[in-house]
Amino acid sequence: MQALIIHAAGDLRIEDVETPPLGPGQLQARVRFGGICGSDLHYYQHGGFGTVRVREPMVLGHEIAGTVEAVGAHVAGFAPGDRVAISPSRPCGHCRYCQQGLQNHCLDMRYYGSAMRTPHVQGAFRQRIVCEAAQAHKLAASVSDAEGALAEPLSVALHAVQRAGPLLGRRVLVTGCGPIGALIVIAARRAGAAHITATDVGDFALRAALKVGADEAINVAARPDGLAPYTADKGSFDVLFEASGNQRALVGAFDALRPRGIIVQVGLGGEMTLPVNAIVAKEFDLRGAFRFHEEFAVAVELLNKGLVDVKPLVSATLPYRDAGRAFALAADRSQAMKVLLDFE
Repeated sequence: MQALIIHAAGDLRIEDVETPPLGPGQLQARVRFGGICGSDLHYYQHGGFGTVRVREPMVLGHEIAGTVEAVGAHVAGFAPGDRVAISPSRPCGHCRYCQQGLQNHCLDMRYYGSAMRTPHVQGAFRQRIVCEAAQAHKLAASVSDAEGALAEPLSVALHAVQRAGPLLGRRVLVTGCGPIGALIVIAARRAGAAHITATDVGDFALRAALKVGADEAINVAARPDGLAPYTADKGSFDVLFEASGNQRALVGAFDALRPRGIIVQVGLGGEMTLPVNAIVAKEFDLRGAFRFHEEFAVAVELLNKGLVDVKPLVSATLPYRDAGRAFALAADRSQAMKVLLDFE
């Protein structure tokens, strides 16, 4: 089969790879669609992010959906022809964090398309994949394969919302409205947020945020004082989801966040310098949100029941053989949110 393999920054090749043997408790699936994620873009554009570097050829990708082709021994509940979304997360299940229910902090995590460990964990941008049956989740007939490929980033958003705690009736600010920020809008609305304001520096992303449920969208590049109306009486928002990874976005929202407001940092960028005095004086609760675990099953269930709509976030679908153009489009935030690769 063919796969998309990154060798170095800008060096993405289509190469033939072997299909792994099908073992007990596993499924073989034909990959239908794969979504290009921000981490895939970092590998393609820069050869990695932070201290994580591509040091050996690695299949990219971790947002996929497809069709079951074969079922291994001791697998129940799946049959050839079933359409599935596949979680890229493979925690060990044995370490102390897995035993505490913190599988996203597994000490021996294997996550598709990740150079965080060596040998690298090969990814899912391939025509066929063999996975553990526990990673596969059936898609309803009403859910397209393209929507199924968004189950992974939706899981990230659901985990961020879970980290915030109850949102029923809360006023929410989302800074950074790329795919994850827009999906946080969807997840926060589903969790009962009464008002959601989204900020970004690009109009395309903000229009997408409005399409998926934001009440208000503010271009802080065009309107640097756009949050000023929310700063009266020590702030208005109960919860801030920071999805840009930008220090200016995070700190710029502090005045609009009420005392004892909750900050959920989702976006990853460089290291930040924060005004600790403001955090102390307003008694902010600063929380991180990293990946997900049980939220993947929840994401698929929400999609299957039609309780969330991710279709407005799919900007384009291109053949995997045209990966260079697909990655260039995915990097252009003026015209793309989520770009999918078609592996048929």
